[in-house]
Amino acid sequence: MSRETLRAFAAKLPGVTEEMKWGADLCFCVHGKMFAVYGVNEGGLSFKSDPETFAALLGIEGIVPAPYVAKYHWVLLQDPWPLSPEELAAHFSAAYRHVVAKLPKKVQDELSRPTRAVATEKKAKPKTRRW
Repeated sequence: MSRETLRAFAAKLPGVTEEMKWGADLCFCVHGKMFAVYGVNEGGLSFKSDPETFAALLGIEGIVPAPYVAKYHWVLLQDPWPLSPEELAAHFSAAYRHVVAKLPKKVQDELSRPTRAVATEKKAKPKTRRW
């Protein structure tokens, strides 16, 4: 699994940005909040999960609590990643949804609106006569 695969997953989610932090970590964020981190040098992937999923994932060989953020239910997938691309895509989007759920309602509404590829034309105001 590659960085480009993760970027493809991220491209399908509204409002996702990428930032390089701590030298060689590619962070996937929504509205400035991280939901996944890819270690460019090490090849590991960390992402946020809920408490139940966190416990279940830790039962899989190759998945460990993420250093520093395990108390927030982050897991670390060690390289080679023990999840199929389909499972990874599901967990990646679930991590995104966990973070979005904590954002202000106004931001959530903005993210849920479909984006328009083509700008709509403004309607011309009708001319009014002044006497």
